[in-house]
Amino acid sequence: MEDIEDVLGPAGLSGGGASPGLRHPVAAVAVKPKRRSSRVAQTPTQPEPRIPGTQTIYVKTFGCSHNQSDSEYMSGQLSAFGYAITEEPEGADLWLINTCTVKNPSQSAMTTLISKCKNANKPLVVAGCVPQGSQGLKELEGISIIGVQQIDRVVEVVEETLKGHEVRLLSRKTLPSLDLPKVRKNKFIEILPINVGCLGACTYCKTKHARGHLGSYTIDSLVDRVKTVVSEGVREIWLSSEDTGAYGRDIGTNLPNLLNAIVAELPVDRSTMLRIGMTNPPFILEHLKEIAAVLRHPSVYSFLHVPVQSGSDAVLTAMNREYTVGEFRKVVDTLCELVPGMQIATDIICGFPGETDEDFAETVNLVKEYQFPQVHISQFYPRPGSLFWIFSSHRVLYNYTL
Repeated sequence: MEDIEDVLGPAGLSGGGASPGLRHPVAAVAVKPKRRSSRVAQTPTQPEPRIPGTQTIYVKTFGCSHNQSDSEYMSGQLSAFGYAITEEPEGADLWLINTCTVKNPSQSAMTTLISKCKNANKPLVVAGCVPQGSQGLKELEGISIIGVQQIDRVVEVVEETLKGHEVRLLSRKTLPSLDLPKVRKNKFIEILPINVGCLGACTYCKTKHARGHLGSYTIDSLVDRVKTVVSEGVREIWLSSEDTGAYGRDIGTNLPNLLNAIVAELPVDRSTMLRIGMTNPPFILEHLKEIAAVLRHPSVYSFLHVPVQSGSDAVLTAMNREYTVGEFRKVVDTLCELVPGMQIATDIICGFPGETDEDFAETVNLVKEYQFPQVHISQFYPRPGSLFWIFSSHRVLYNYTL
C-alpha cells in the first residue's frame, strides 16, 4: 500500500514554506480497505455501530521521554474528539502502540503486544520510531501505522482504522504544533520536545533513520508553551529531544539562548522546576559556562544526562561519536566545578564490535573514577539499518561487576 501522502491531491501537504512549530493545511485522509484473504476463515463478530469518537482507546508507550510526549499529544487529541483513554487493554475498542527502535527488547515487546492485539481481534494503530524506520517490517503488515511527524493527524487514522481500513501515514513534514491538546501521564510534569532528530551519525543508531535530521522548534513557540503549562499548574518541565545540545543549530540559535528565554518565564517561587534533557558532548563543549550558569538557577535542577558510551577513544571512533574521552571529561569536570551539587548521569554500551578487554577496562575505570549517580548500561544490539548490523555475529558480552 502506498503512503497516504502519495495519494493526496495538490491541496495536500507540501515540503516547504512552514516554520518549525507550525502545521501545513490538513488534507483529507486517503485510505484503502483491507484486502480480503482468499483463505477460509471464521468471520469475526462485527461490533454494533457506534457514534465516532465515543470508543475507548488503549495507549501503550515504549521508549524515551520524547515518545512519552508524543503519546500524550496523541491522547490529548483523541480525548478532545471524545474518545476515552484507558490503561486497560481488555476493554478497549482500539489499541494504539507507540514504539521504540533503540534496542531489540523494545521492538520484541512491541511484536508480542501486536500478537496479543491480533489474537484479541482488536483494531490496532502502531506509531513511533519502528514504523517510521522499518516500514516494510513483516509484523506491521495489515496494520495502520502513523509516523513520528504525523501525530497531529492521529484522530483521522484512528477513525479510519475503526471503520476497518488500513491507514499508512508516514511522510515527513514540518514539526507538529506544540499547542495540540495533550493528556499528561503525570498532570504535574510537562515533557516539552525542543527539537526532533539529531546531527550525529552514530554507527550503531537506528533512531536517526526514524527521527531524521535535526529540526528545532523556534524559541518563541517553546516560550509560549512554557507560559501555557506554567499557567496550568505544572510542577516540572522536562526539556526532551534526541540531543538537546544540538538545539537551534538548524535555525541560527543555540541551547543557552533557549534556556535563558525559558528560565525568564519560570515562577520566582520555584513552583515550577526545569529539567534539561539528554545532551551529547560535542554540541555543549563551546557553551559550558553558559549552561552552567543556567544550571545554577534556583528553578533549574542541577542535573544533566551526558552519555559517554565508552571510556575508550578507539571504540568512540568506531561508534562515530565525534568526541574523545578527554572532551567528555572536560564536560563533566567543568560542570561539576561550576555548579554546586551537580549530578551527571551517563550511558555505557558494552560489547561493541571490535571492543577489546583493554577498551572495556578503560570504560570500567572511567565509571569508577567519577562514581556517576546513575549509569545506564546496555549490551550492543545490532539494529537493522545501522552500519554495524553486519557485525551481529561478533557481539561480545561481558560479565563484570563494578
